[in-house]
Formats: sequence, C-alpha cells, structure tokens
Amino acid sequence: TLKIHGNILTSPLISLTAYTTTTTTDTTPIKSMASLHLAVAARNAHYTKPVPTLYRAIAKELPRVLTIYDIDMPVPAARAGIRALFQHNAHIKDQRVLDMLVEKGYMELEETLLHYKQRPHLLRIFEGFKHRTTGADRKTLGRGATSEEQFARA
Repeated sequence: TLKIHGNILTSPLISLTAYTTTTTTDTTPIKSMASLHLAVAARNAHYTKPVPTLYRAIAKELPRVLTIYDIDMPVPAARAGIRALFQHNAHIKDQRVLDMLVEKGYMELEETLLHYKQRPHLLRIFEGFKHRTTGADRKTLGRGATSEEQFARA
C-alpha cells in the first residue's frame, strides 16, 4: 500500500522523494533529484529469499513500466522476458555473486522507474537479446567472397 507523507511517497519497497527546493546562504535554489533508493533498501532489509523478492518487485512494477515507456506488449510476455533473464543466471551458487546480481537488479528497476532508460533498452530486455553473436563469432570473408556471402554476413 502506498502512503503519502508530505512530499514523500512510500510503499513497503519504494520511497519516492519528489523534487524539493532548498536555498543556501547565497539565495541560489538547489533542487534535489528524485530517488527511489531500491538497492539500498534491499541491502538493508536482509530478505531470507532475495531473488524471489526482486522478481516479485519487478513483476509488480511491469504494468506501470509498460505504460510509462509506451510499450505495446502484454504483461505476461514482458514477464516471460524478465523470467528468462532470471533463469539465465539460475546456475549461480556463489552468495557474493547472487547479492551483487540482486543489488544490480534493484538498481536497474530504480533506473527504469526514474525514466533513465530509453524504450529500446527495455524492448531488448523484454523481447530477449536477438543478436548475441559478437564480431569475433562471425565468419571472416576471404578475397574471393561473393556478394551473397557479404550480404549474409551483414
């Protein structure tokens, strides 16, 4: 449940501070940026199962993210893309690496909610990485390469 305290919007996981203006002695207004502090809150919460908690937090925010970024995709399809990312790292057992990945996940969620990302960044996550090959993986062309081979490589 969301609660509003003055200019601060809070939920069990998110505390969004609105833009506030303060003044210094030289009468120059200073604006503080909006922040969610998701990674800090997650680090301090000491969840017993941090990975499912992160997944639930992301799944809970998916409808809002799809609306904010104007992505015409059903929520279950976007959730499947997120689930694929989690399953890609399911083999990791080292607790330090898991903690780092969970904190990075909360930071990604925070950046997404604060609109630091662009639409193509999220589409790449939701639809999967279609081109995982690098330049080193592609076939090198010799001097006698035909135009079909050149177009197939591009």
